[in-house]
Amino acid sequence: MIGGETSRFTRAKAAAYPVGLAFLGAIGVLALVSSQSPITIRFYDPASVTSFIIPIGFYVDRLSAVMMTLITGVSIIIYCYSTRYMYQDGHARRYLALICLTDFVLICMVSSGNLMMLFLFWQILSYLLYLLAHNHVHPATLTGAFKTFTLLRVADTAFLAGIVLAYQLYGTLEFQELFARAAATPLTIPILPGMDVSAATAVTLLLFIGAMGKSAQFPLHLWLPGSLFAPTPVHALLHAGIINAGGFLINRLAPLFGMRSTTLHVAFVIGTLTAVLGATMMLAQNDIKKTLGFSTIGQMGYMIMECGLGAFSLAVFHLIAHGLFKATVFLNCGNIIHKARQEPHFPHVDHAAEEAGFSRLAWSTGFVTTLFIPLLILLVTHGVLRIPLLESQGTVIILFFIWITSSQAILTLIRLRAVASWKVSAIMLLTLLFIVFVYLFAVESFTAFLYPNPEEVASYFRSADLPDWLFDLIVVMAALMTVLGWTYLYMRAHGRAVRIPAWIEGLRIRLYTVFLNRIYADELYQLINSMAAQLIHRLDKLERGWSR
Repeated sequence: MIGGETSRFTRAKAAAYPVGLAFLGAIGVLALVSSQSPITIRFYDPASVTSFIIPIGFYVDRLSAVMMTLITGVSIIIYCYSTRYMYQDGHARRYLALICLTDFVLICMVSSGNLMMLFLFWQILSYLLYLLAHNHVHPATLTGAFKTFTLLRVADTAFLAGIVLAYQLYGTLEFQELFARAAATPLTIPILPGMDVSAATAVTLLLFIGAMGKSAQFPLHLWLPGSLFAPTPVHALLHAGIINAGGFLINRLAPLFGMRSTTLHVAFVIGTLTAVLGATMMLAQNDIKKTLGFSTIGQMGYMIMECGLGAFSLAVFHLIAHGLFKATVFLNCGNIIHKARQEPHFPHVDHAAEEAGFSRLAWSTGFVTTLFIPLLILLVTHGVLRIPLLESQGTVIILFFIWITSSQAILTLIRLRAVASWKVSAIMLLTLLFIVFVYLFAVESFTAFLYPNPEEVASYFRSADLPDWLFDLIVVMAALMTVLGWTYLYMRAHGRAVRIPAWIEGLRIRLYTVFLNRIYADELYQLINSMAAQLIHRLDKLERGWSR
């Protein structure tokens, strides 16, 4: 920020060294807390905190260390990329300084020693999202930044209310002490005459709304598509670190969330709805950044859904994998946009060549491997054999995720059908084995790393259990939709006519229009805003005794 223009690029490169040192420090801290107990640093005495103030302290456990390593590792790449990407921008100094400040805030947030300090840096992060829009002279950018600021304020208000309620009920905001008091003293809150709600449920629902806002869950997802005018590296950092804050918050408060099934069921419903809507709207977009943005919304829905199933460690594993992948894609999408502007026919796909190279063996391998074999194993182990390992619904869902993810990954290999069929078949089998291994590693090793107590993990799964009939219905419906989707694409790839009723075809076109326009959520919010403004105006006139 200080100095002349001649040495600006040199100073920008020199500023990358502290970010690199932060990454090395995070690796050292991860190794330290993995072999020893968590690190606690307090600049205050918890016993002397008698008023609602902001106590500054740090609590670094394995979850914090993993998040710090992810954030700093991605940040060093993004910062080095940004030094050249933003070199000709007139406000590059401010931009790079904000990137470094965002890293600092993220590191402090994931290592916060108490709930109030976490909220403080959570708030600062919300303000930084407005500033990171960067080009505020562009009307669309300014509109998107204001929408981000407004929607996050709504979610953060509920977050703050949850903190106040937790302090009022339990008298502390220290994580471990809060968990212990909430477990030792189950309290209830009267909502209406004769209607009480659990205190833990009320607190976690309010905190969950805060997580919904930062992780772009429906219906608070509108800020993410509106922020896509920001520089591409900002979104690499946003999708790799900032938007994962909701999953981190739930994992940080996992003992509190795991006490009440109601909150976990709400998280499951919201996450599932967000995953379906995000993925569907992604398929209907015609802009690469909007496609990636809605893809992230869908993936964050999966992450929250995993939390709602009690698979907290799997959600962390998911956000790490998604963060690394999406940061890479966003850093590269600027090059794709630039190339498409230079070459009007890019990307060009020769459909005739694809059809000529179609391989029945490749399709048969993918169809049988990813549909019938895993489905048979899942149904036999869960419905017939009743293996004790599968008594937990969460474990069954994790195995189901393995099947769905491998099916989706192999389905994308239809683009390789012009290659020799045995090669494509081998790639499909290796992909299946790789995904199964990675997911099993996440379930076993990563879960044992983050949550070493098996009883604690089992209690989370038990708390998240759904009614048996609903659970079986969800599994059967998802499996049926996957099989039908594969069958439809398989028949179309063979050039066979697929008979679809006229009303379904008409509905498909209407739904495409709806999802292309992002289910008209922006227009609905504007209508609600206009109606609320008119109502407030009329009430104000009545209060003042005015007549029309």
